[in-house]
Amino acid sequence: MVRWLKEQNVREVVMESTAQYWKPVWLDLEPHFEKLHLAQAHSNGAPKGRKADFRDAKRLTRRLLSDELSLSFVPAAEQRTWRTMTRGKHQLVRDRVRLQNQLDALLEEARRKFSSVISDLLGVSGRRILQALADGETNPERLAELGDDRLQCSEEELADALTGSVEPVHRELLKLYLERLTLLDEQIEKLDQLAATALKKHQDAVIRVAEIPGFGPDSAQ
Repeated sequence: MVRWLKEQNVREVVMESTAQYWKPVWLDLEPHFEKLHLAQAHSNGAPKGRKADFRDAKRLTRRLLSDELSLSFVPAAEQRTWRTMTRGKHQLVRDRVRLQNQLDALLEEARRKFSSVISDLLGVSGRRILQALADGETNPERLAELGDDRLQCSEEELADALTGSVEPVHRELLKLYLERLTLLDEQIEKLDQLAATALKKHQDAVIRVAEIPGFGPDSAQ
């Protein structure tokens, strides 16, 4: 297609946005043409029952020339790379939150009201106690001793919240959840490092944006 378009002396290309299918075509065309346009599909709608690829292509051209198309913003290649990394991290963070909810639900089923006395279930103390539970420790007093002194609850309150009945299936699921949590944390850290490296030359701008109220490093990136 690139070869044929070049033979026709084409310098500008417009295509319709179709889910993810436009992306490989766009990436192949991008190095070879002065302008690429991605039209939102609804702005190139055909009369009902008259959809055909060739007519759609002609209509796209006419509407582009008459400025009747709604065009989508497609970032430059470098920015797309940043976005892939930061969106990938965002998805992993969402997976981590979902995993925390699953852990909480599992503890509820084991009649251990752990999250009622500790604010961060996956903090240093929480992780230490959860790992001990997964490894077979059931004594609530010994589990409570693993809590950090900075916890807002007393050791007695923590022991009371950790009193319950953990079945073997709960323990096995807890092990799986903790293994997945470790993997998620490693992958999030890796994407953090990749994003920091990719945005190093824009570090000053990232720092300035991160200082805006309501923003942070992730939003700034």
